Amino acid sequence: MKTSSAKQKGRKLQQWMRDLLIQKLGVHPEDIESRSMGSQGEDLIMARAARKKFPLSIECKNQESVNVWKSYQQAAENSGEYEPIVVIKRNQSKPLVIIDAEYFVAMFKEA
Repeated sequence: MKTSSAKQKGRKLQQWMRDLLIQKLGVHPEDIESRSMGSQGEDLIMARAARKKFPLSIECKNQESVNVWKSYQQAAENSGEYEPIVVIKRNQSKPLVIIDAEYFVAMFKEA
């Protein structure tokens, strides 16, 4: 696969995740921005209003074969003070989210 095609796949997943968050959180479309491919840091940049509703740092991987541990490490390195998550997808499959198990269980304790 060409590099440009791979980046386009990644961009498509980022934009899908961005649109899902806007729809489900009810934030303004300008509050969540998809970062350009190849840029350092989080894949989705959030304004304060969006971050308040969704305090997680997102790394998106749209690949047939994903190194889960390496992807999570990358998300953790880019997350700053927010909890890292990795959104993974491959062809003909639903996107999945990888999140720390202790944080996942704690989300339900707070609810």
